[in-house]
Amino acid sequence: MTTSLLSIRSVTKKYPLVTANDQVSLEVKKGEIHAVLGENGAGKSTLMKIIYGAVKPDAGEVVFKGQAVQIKNPQEARRLGISMVFQHFSLFETLSVAENVWLGLGGELKLTEVESKIKLIANEYGLDVDPQSPVHALSVGERQRVEIIRALLGEPELLILDEPTSVLTPQAVDKLFVVLRRLAQRGCSILYISHKLHEIRSLCDVCTVMRGGRVTGQCIPNLESNESLSRMMIGAEPADLVHEVHQTGETVLKVNRLSLAKNDQFGVNLENIEIELRKGEILGIAGVSGNGQRELLYALSGEDVRARADAIILKDQSVAHLGPIQRRALGLHFVPEERLGRGAVPSLSLMHNMLLTRSESIGAWGWIDEEGLEQQTKKIISDFNVKASSAHASASSLSGGNLQKFIVGREIDVRPDVLIICQPTWGVDVGAAAQIRSEILRLRNADCAVLVVSEELDELFEISDRIQVISQGRMSPSVSRAQATKELIGSWMSGLWESADAL
Repeated sequence: MTTSLLSIRSVTKKYPLVTANDQVSLEVKKGEIHAVLGENGAGKSTLMKIIYGAVKPDAGEVVFKGQAVQIKNPQEARRLGISMVFQHFSLFETLSVAENVWLGLGGELKLTEVESKIKLIANEYGLDVDPQSPVHALSVGERQRVEIIRALLGEPELLILDEPTSVLTPQAVDKLFVVLRRLAQRGCSILYISHKLHEIRSLCDVCTVMRGGRVTGQCIPNLESNESLSRMMIGAEPADLVHEVHQTGETVLKVNRLSLAKNDQFGVNLENIEIELRKGEILGIAGVSGNGQRELLYALSGEDVRARADAIILKDQSVAHLGPIQRRALGLHFVPEERLGRGAVPSLSLMHNMLLTRSESIGAWGWIDEEGLEQQTKKIISDFNVKASSAHASASSLSGGNLQKFIVGREIDVRPDVLIICQPTWGVDVGAAAQIRSEILRLRNADCAVLVVSEELDELFEISDRIQVISQGRMSPSVSRAQATKELIGSWMSGLWESADAL
């Protein structure tokens, strides 16, 4: 079908220090899956928020179903038939999954009816989630499933998806693509933002490319290669990673039969977790979201100090009962999966977010060396190519990918003895992902011990020296990168590793 559903005409949106959208125009046909591709900070998310009514444009026109519209807010967008799944979630943490979805539907259905619909959608689309679970107990991946289910329950004519597969397993991605193609066949148009070039080539009919707030081209993605799409997006191909064999040293972090009861009814019990992390290696932890990653990371970072004294050993010292500050003093740094709220305080400047984990600019009497802190922040911005107006920019003003680069840079720059990093390239473009992975490898080559928790199998195979899998709170044996296959790791993600002792 070729009838135009949405037309964006010369839309411009300026902020005090940046032009997010500059005379942007694009057209989405009915039943079309239309990708919007661009590096972090290219203006994609701002444009989607304008279409969804979350941001008001300074100039230009939005035409929906042949009528010029001024969408004042998301409620009006949903009434028109436009739904959106944000990269950063808009969920009430103290409410249940069903209550969040019910609020998004405007209260037209009873809560019990919403619970039934959630179960039907979840089963049909492979987006498993418990409707009665409180959102604060969910992992990032599970929260994203809630957002997708909520959008689909609104039966939209235009569905906007901002990085919808960033924390989904390959199997769940395949199921989601089946759903999206089915929606398109029924006449629903889809605006799809992703940095995963192979996804765009596989799924999308048309691709509009943005750079620096402007539309720089349009193509049919299945006629392009990953390399050509990368050149259109960032002007070059990302450098190939060099994963050289590196001599490992002594064990610096040992997790010995760690067992912890879940903190809430929707959590996961940890059972006899065994991890041994050596100096100068990257150990990758794979697994489907919600299988104990959150509980394990809390125990390793010091946010959960209930473990036995001998269960967590850092450089021959028990740290099981030490908090995050004490563990950082011993050389363990940590990058959480939640950028906003845990990795950074949204309302604080990048400078003051440095102080969350770095103390070099704090004097003996607690005075902050503002000039030194600013220079330190500028160094991170420069070294990691963070697109920010200044060191004084608030964390919330950065795109998701640029905030991720800043947080990762903040922790890598200190050259820790042990770095635990969760979802290192979630929602970042191919150039930024290559840079982050390269920096992780460089850190490992400098004899840092790195533990990477990721649901991106390609990422783990690219940078890890060894891989383990967490499933239902249990940890598999480790397998070397050379011996690992995606089929093997995929079977282990279902808990099937009992016959793996010979590896």
